[in-house]
Amino acid sequence: MKLEAVKHCLDVHHADLSGSRFDDVNLSGGDYHNVNLSGSVFDDANMSGWRVRNVNLAGLRIEKANLAGASIRDARLDGMTIEGISVTEMLDYWRAGHAARAEAKAQ
Repeated sequence: MKLEAVKHCLDVHHADLSGSRFDDVNLSGGDYHNVNLSGSVFDDANMSGWRVRNVNLAGLRIEKANLAGASIRDARLDGMTIEGISVTEMLDYWRAGHAARAEAKAQ
């Protein structure tokens, strides 16, 4: 199926759209639940304001991205690196320093 130069609101359920290509498409405000995006590539995409919850991002690579204001909470970070630095080790180091400063203030 080919859609070109049209505006539609699609309500898609139990569908296989694997291998589909989207170019110059506005999907803003979409709601994606129980969706398999494994192996997908997003290039030159505006994902500002995205909320990603309860997802498997194992093996995710983020390159040349603007992460200003990004927040990661309650996440499994084993093996995650930023610029080659282990995030879990970096957080352990920061927490140890933070705890030491708090302890020094308390004395």
